Amino acid sequence: MPNELAARVPPGQHLVEDFPVLSYGPTPRFNPQKWDFRVLGLVEEQLRFSYQEFRALPLSRQRADFHCVTTWSKLDNLWEGVRVVDLMTRVRLKPEARYVVVHCDGGYTTNLPLEEFVDEDVMLAWRHDGRDLEPDHGWPLRLVVPKLYGWKSAKWVRAIEFSFEDRRGFWEVRGYHNHRRSVDPGALFVSGRSRRLRIRKKD
Repeated sequence: MPNELAARVPPGQHLVEDFPVLSYGPTPRFNPQKWDFRVLGLVEEQLRFSYQEFRALPLSRQRADFHCVTTWSKLDNLWEGVRVVDLMTRVRLKPEARYVVVHCDGGYTTNLPLEEFVDEDVMLAWRHDGRDLEPDHGWPLRLVVPKLYGWKSAKWVRAIEFSFEDRRGFWEVRGYHNHRRSVDPGALFVSGRSRRLRIRKKD
């Protein structure tokens, strides 16, 4: 691997050209008439967006590397969607908000500190590399958090909840590290035990 690429790949990772599918449960069905996105918790006013309203938010594009806990990395992904910092211009947080819980179809959740959720490169995306996301990759909406490992980039996002307490998400309560930057060396799991994922390789 060339040195300029090696500097972007965390220890123990290998590069892939495709984008493997990793999910714990079944892929949810999408109905644009019933789908909505909500902002909940420690806010002055809860928000609800229909699918059409959410897609009308300001569009952004960015390139970012993606690192998965199962040891693969895909570089230079082109994501398109709404940057969290742009969404937050519509949100009035209460002063005690410190953390974010991301709620997804199928009961999946993940958690983030507020300051990392509102980082400049965090996005709610619906396109990847010039195409709409495939259902297995999170269509119609997934979170993209480039500085953290991929389980924080939750698929099928339906709501964000602001909280005073750090409430661990689906994988975090099952042994994954609560906060794992992809640029840091060290152990990936608090318990030392990985959990079974449904993994299907894309051609």
